[in-house]
Amino acid sequence: MVLNSLSIPIIQAPMAGGVSTPDLASQVSRAGGLGFLAGGYKTASAMQKEIHAVRDLTDQPFGVNIFVPGDDRVDVETIDRYRESLEPEARRLGVSLGEPLSDDDDWNAKLAVLYKERVPVVSFTFGCPSSDIIAKLKHCGSLVVVTVTTIQEALAAKQAGADALCVQGAEAGGHRASFHNHLSDDQDLSLLVLLGLIREKADLPLIAAGGIMHGRDIAAVLTAGACAAQLGTAFLRCPESGAHPVHKAALHDPRFTSTAFTRAFTGRRARGLANRFMSEYEPMAPAAYPHLHHLTKELRKAAAQAGDPHSMSLWAGQGYPLAREIPAAELVHLLMDETRSALAESTRKLGLSI
Repeated sequence: MVLNSLSIPIIQAPMAGGVSTPDLASQVSRAGGLGFLAGGYKTASAMQKEIHAVRDLTDQPFGVNIFVPGDDRVDVETIDRYRESLEPEARRLGVSLGEPLSDDDDWNAKLAVLYKERVPVVSFTFGCPSSDIIAKLKHCGSLVVVTVTTIQEALAAKQAGADALCVQGAEAGGHRASFHNHLSDDQDLSLLVLLGLIREKADLPLIAAGGIMHGRDIAAVLTAGACAAQLGTAFLRCPESGAHPVHKAALHDPRFTSTAFTRAFTGRRARGLANRFMSEYEPMAPAAYPHLHHLTKELRKAAAQAGDPHSMSLWAGQGYPLAREIPAAELVHLLMDETRSALAESTRKLGLSI
């Protein structure tokens, strides 16, 4: 299995929106970890081009993540009211709001690409694909990972035939990977708690994700039963990251002091740096994804071009102040050195207590 063959148990999280570039993924894989491309928000053709780009850069294993289409019903009237509330923002930034349409993110076409390209690892977010899809991916040689946020989701993914689970704690930046969009904050569990509960119920390899920024964190989740640690925010400031410069700068801007969940930008809960847009529009944002994503897309783009971090979706996990501005491969090796040191220190402490 690919996860067992990694020389370094570090996975670079698939961060949609242009952050997970082929350069970033290939550098992590070449360093001994597992780099990931994010298929979300791209056409199937664009995703395929990035797969080819990674293969031009490395012969090491890598992964691709795609979004599972949802079936959550939305309230059209609340979307219309939300659109009206955003009109002043659009006028201020000189753009038009997008159409709040629903789509399946090119689901079938992306699956066809993944079958053809035989990507080493394929992961899913926002749901679990059918057992037939999972079986076909396995037949094509892919290891299938489903991202889960609850015990119930973990059991459903196991039943469908997933090879491994990515356990996402509430500390994680970006979108909650929950199968349904109605879950609330009080249903979220921290990573170590969720990891322990799922480990007791689902006998599958577990990848730990959420708030992991330092080797000490990696040592903790490995000790808790994970086979690897998945890090996203930790890689945001790397030069290979495709995060916008305004986003990167905000991660060490003292004006930003915390993160929070919001539906204000996309209609799905996501954790990011708490800013003006979130505080102003979160109370009225409906649970409507991807409708709000399309509605606010041009707003977010214009805000980035204007250098306005208070109107952007600055996705980041709770440990964001620890993000380091160093090359991705260097970060992978540094994290592994820190992990070994943390494990060695724990062993020494245990030896003293026996």
